[in-house]
Amino acid sequence: MEVVNTLGRRKTAVARIYLSAGSGAITVNKRDIKEYFPSEILQTIVNQPFAVSGELAKYDVKVNVKGGGIAGQAEAVRLAISRALCEISADFRPALKAEGFLTRDPRMVERKKYGRRKARRRFQFSKR
Repeated sequence: MEVVNTLGRRKTAVARIYLSAGSGAITVNKRDIKEYFPSEILQTIVNQPFAVSGELAKYDVKVNVKGGGIAGQAEAVRLAISRALCEISADFRPALKAEGFLTRDPRMVERKKYGRRKARRRFQFSKR
């Protein structure tokens, strides 16, 4: 099996992954997943596509991720892994789609407007 290269995005995080057959090692920015994502929840988010497709510990994943926070990065990695699994076999697609792992979440931070303190928050009003 050749290396499958896909991209995943969430908020401002961008994850590029290289999926190849192996023992299930996940490397994020040249560090182990347990070191990069110390939270158990974030590690679970990254591994969800493998659990749903039943391919746990069958592929090695090299991840380059930048931008955003760690939660957004974890979800970007999840989308990239889901897309890679669909490229490998179309049989995984219905299960991954049902879980919502193939949907790019379009929600972004709203820009700050002039004359406001934040995007929607107004400056404090003083009557007197």
